[in-house]
Amino acid sequence: MIRLIMTKVQTGLERFLASPPRWIFGCRLGILSNPASVDSCLRHSRVLINRRIPDKLNALYAPQHGFFADKQDNMVESDDTIDPILQLPVFSLYGRTRKPTKEMFDPIDVLIIDLQDTGTRVYTFISTMSYCLEAARRFGKKVLVLDRPNPISGEMIEGNCLAPDDASFVGRFPIPMRHGLTIGELALLFNRHFKIGCDLEVIAMRHWKRSMYYQDTGLHWIPPSPNLPTPVSSLVYPGQVLWEGTNISEGRGTAQPFEIFGAPFINPQRILSEMGESELTGAALRQTAFEPTSNKWKNRLCHGLQIHITNRREFKPYITGLRLLQAVICHHQSQFEWKPPPYEYEFERLPIDLIIGNKQIRLQVAEGGNIDEIAASWKAELDEFITISREFHLY
Repeated sequence: MIRLIMTKVQTGLERFLASPPRWIFGCRLGILSNPASVDSCLRHSRVLINRRIPDKLNALYAPQHGFFADKQDNMVESDDTIDPILQLPVFSLYGRTRKPTKEMFDPIDVLIIDLQDTGTRVYTFISTMSYCLEAARRFGKKVLVLDRPNPISGEMIEGNCLAPDDASFVGRFPIPMRHGLTIGELALLFNRHFKIGCDLEVIAMRHWKRSMYYQDTGLHWIPPSPNLPTPVSSLVYPGQVLWEGTNISEGRGTAQPFEIFGAPFINPQRILSEMGESELTGAALRQTAFEPTSNKWKNRLCHGLQIHITNRREFKPYITGLRLLQAVICHHQSQFEWKPPPYEYEFERLPIDLIIGNKQIRLQVAEGGNIDEIAASWKAELDEFITISREFHLY
């Protein structure tokens, strides 16, 4: 019998703990992290770093959803608090401000960033990271990023690049929806290509390959936020996140957020008929019904569909999401609505334009434009991004 042995990925955190750079022992430290910031034995980075470099950890920082990932949705803020284990201040970067202030950075010399990203442009952790890089440059601090896997692989890159007019907290730089980079590689891209210019170092992983999905890493999946409970939810997220800009439930308030979608008025059979087998590569749709306990259509029976991944290497979540969005608009024109602002602290522009990252694409989809032709229109900018991003590959 041939037995295949998976080599577990060693994260940037574990490599840092095994061999910290000598210069760091003389520095005051802060850590930007959340519950997914653990080693392979599920021990949290703040505890491990505090033990490895005693008496140097002065402050903690929390992204959206809070330090304990307990906040559910956009514009649900978390307050500054005190960590109950280390009794250190926890500064919220999704509360009264999303940009670190001088007061927040005064206690530290080095900010360590240890966050699990999702591989998707609209996930706000990477925007928070970019603000931290800018603040570090402004206040004369150093940033050390401990790299972690892109859970939806580093080979697949998909979608239009963000248009400058549609930049927001859910997309600051012209990168595609599914960007194919690790958080450490993104930090290098932001800092060098987009000229933030802070003092930055990245500690790379060991044994991670670009072809890997999270299930291939040998690591435990810890939800980086409440509505990405599994690696599958992160894989469908680059397309299913589009529902956040509509009156269709993206499954928040259920046990399968982003894997299911629907509304009381949806006719699943019409959507299934519209999509057809040829339109859904690498996945299958199954009719379902659910009652969200929170968010859109709370306590209302919603009819909809669940996406089942049949071949993750062929599945294209963003294109699939656009096709599904167009099908719902086509068959439910009188009841479908774009969600009005506010959305992630934007009070005038439509949320869907910020999510798609190009209002013209939203118009083309709504008017029934051919999705393949729409995708062909962004191929040149996507190819340019792919060329640029390769300069920052660590693996």
